[in-house]
Amino acid sequence: MTNPKPIRTVRRGRIFPDIQWTEEKKAQWKAEQEAFYQRSKVIFDQVQPELIKSHHNWYVAVEPESGDYFTDKDELAAIHKSRQQHPNDPVFIFRINETGIAGTI
Repeated sequence: MTNPKPIRTVRRGRIFPDIQWTEEKKAQWKAEQEAFYQRSKVIFDQVQPELIKSHHNWYVAVEPESGDYFTDKDELAAIHKSRQQHPNDPVFIFRINETGIAGTI
């Protein structure tokens, strides 16, 4: 005789229930991300007109603290170039086109 399989209890919920952000922490994180984007966007807006002529649809990784930017046809290659000079600094990726959007919707 075969034993029937026990009914599995479905557990739904957070993987790490101890780690929960408050609304203030979420708002602070969003504000920091927006500020980082705004600092990066200023640099991108300065270099976009000259880069769009020669590097249309390439990627540019902008490191806003130093003002450096790195271009390449491949998004990961642009990030790798930025990591060589600024190993621990975050970068923002733009696409060198009319909108600057690097992803798809």
